Amino acid sequence: MNHSIYSADRATHRKIVIVALVIGIAGIGLGLSFRADIGSTQTAGVVKAGKPVLTTSSGASVIR
Repeated sequence: MNHSIYSADRATHRKIVIVALVIGIAGIGLGLSFRADIGSTQTAGVVKAGKPVLTTSSGASVIR
């Protein structure tokens, strides 16, 4: 058995290319499916500011 890719025959190269394409397509499919799941759960909403609040003292004791 020859373990060198340089001396492999045409059929071996074809098998490697096919396996790489299948793994690449599967990886892209998984990535897109996870991205679609995340995007559907998030909702983009407009946050409006309320009335301004002025705080002069909190009344809490500070321990240092």
